[in-house]
Amino acid sequence: MKHSLLNTIHWSLGIAVITLVLAAIFSIISTFLLSGVTWAVGMVIVLIIVLIGIFFDTIGVAATAANEAPFHAMASKRIKGARHAVSITRNADKFANFCNDVIGDISGIVSGTAAAFVVLQLSLQLGHGDGTYFQFFVSVLFTSVVAAITVSGKSIGKTLAIQYSTPIIFQVGRLLYIIEVKLKLRIFSTNGKAKRKDQKNRK
Repeated sequence: MKHSLLNTIHWSLGIAVITLVLAAIFSIISTFLLSGVTWAVGMVIVLIIVLIGIFFDTIGVAATAANEAPFHAMASKRIKGARHAVSITRNADKFANFCNDVIGDISGIVSGTAAAFVVLQLSLQLGHGDGTYFQFFVSVLFTSVVAAITVSGKSIGKTLAIQYSTPIIFQVGRLLYIIEVKLKLRIFSTNGKAKRKDQKNRK
């Protein structure tokens, strides 16, 4: 129990630092991309940010819905990415926390800020940048559209994630395999025996 609590605290502190860094990176990149562009291009950038949030939310839900068994069968045939998919399903809580809460929430916050910037750009371009009712109307309209796209997109994503959890997580596993091979960066430990032995010792 104590060990589990310490692990939770350790993970929470780690994910807080990761969130801080990623939020700063997202904000810097979005600010850089939006500076000097037209409002139309800005709208496309906001849409891309929203789609990133929907994409990672879908992956996070798929991780919690996926079953290990199909990936074990793939791993026995030495299919590339299968062991990584097993690791994702075994760490579904942390993986979903990162995808849904970290990337998803950061995307939501950054898209809101970017949307406000686009509204201001549009208002200034049309000569209504002095806080008029026009700016207020455009702000409400654009924010509502972004919210509607986000909610409906995540709804569709969750449905797809539940129905196609196995192929989705397998493709993510293949991506992690490529990252590990090309960049020598290991996200999850793929040593299932070691993990099971460690879990047995904790009991």
